Amino acid sequence: MNTTASNHGTVTKTLLACGVVAGPLYVVVGAIEAFAREGFDPARHDLSLLANGTWGPLLLGVYGLGLIGAGVFVADPVNGFPSGLPAGAYGDVSWHGLLHIVFGGVGFLGLIAACLVFARRFAALGERGWAVFSVATGVLYFAAFFGIAAGSQQGGTVLTLVVLAFTVAVVLAWAWISALEARLLRG
Repeated sequence: MNTTASNHGTVTKTLLACGVVAGPLYVVVGAIEAFAREGFDPARHDLSLLANGTWGPLLLGVYGLGLIGAGVFVADPVNGFPSGLPAGAYGDVSWHGLLHIVFGGVGFLGLIAACLVFARRFAALGERGWAVFSVATGVLYFAAFFGIAAGSQQGGTVLTLVVLAFTVAVVLAWAWISALEARLLRG
């Protein structure tokens, strides 16, 4: 019986390709982090110790992966876009539209959790301004995410407010991420 990848579907081939990349990626990322983390000694510490104290960055990684997935799986046309679609037209959700929503949702929850993890860290360090900025970003993003999930099927003013609130939350989140990265670069 021949069990090569050519006998399997696209999903299986994709998963096998990810398996090929996983090992080298683990080693490379581990090596980079080992040299970048103060106090880590590869002669005395195994790579799994590098996971200590990294929830915030991991959750931001979940956000990034969610955005990649949401970009790969295209959203369904809705609310008159693309041009020519009737304003109130909603069809059945396609498989790729559903995966767009799932990946986006997982990413958004990762971002919200990252905001709260960083807020807790900043509070422990006595950095009240950063703690408040982080909590506010997470809470506002959660509210906007909930609003877009619940109100995107509405029309008129409700739809406009929901979409604008979500847009503001996305801009705030990226401002927070950029400011956070700049702060971390400064040490």
